[in-house]
Amino acid sequence: MRILIQRVKKAKVASEGAVLGEIGIGLLLLIGIAKDDTEKEAETLAAKTVHLRIMPDTENRMNRSVLDVGGEILVVSQFTLFADTSAGRRPSFTDSAGPEKAEKLYEFFIGVLRKLGVKKVAAGRFGAYMDIELTNDGPVTILIDSQRV
Repeated sequence: MRILIQRVKKAKVASEGAVLGEIGIGLLLLIGIAKDDTEKEAETLAAKTVHLRIMPDTENRMNRSVLDVGGEILVVSQFTLFADTSAGRRPSFTDSAGPEKAEKLYEFFIGVLRKLGVKKVAAGRFGAYMDIELTNDGPVTILIDSQRV
């Protein structure tokens, strides 16, 4: 599982002109699920994400977690995080989980974030073509991978 974390002042995801999810200060998570991922990886990365000290303190240092600041999280599925560009010009996505498995883990991951106490968890629509708007804060962008946690 890979998660691209972006610290945001606000973020919104829409599909076919309808807003699916919107947050204020917090984190936008683009989440890619690998074919070998399980609920264990989802739990590990959810806990890692909510406890990462990447939110600013009173001196504007990355010293607080999204939980510490009462921040919100927007989760968007992103199978392209597992793009393999090592051969040719067209990426391969063979390491990505199939849609049925990926959607289950995506929903499970969102549930874990809620159980961990995130003030608001919003989400995109799994498998949909989506438009994402965000105001990146910092910018702070971090990639976490369950193979390296």
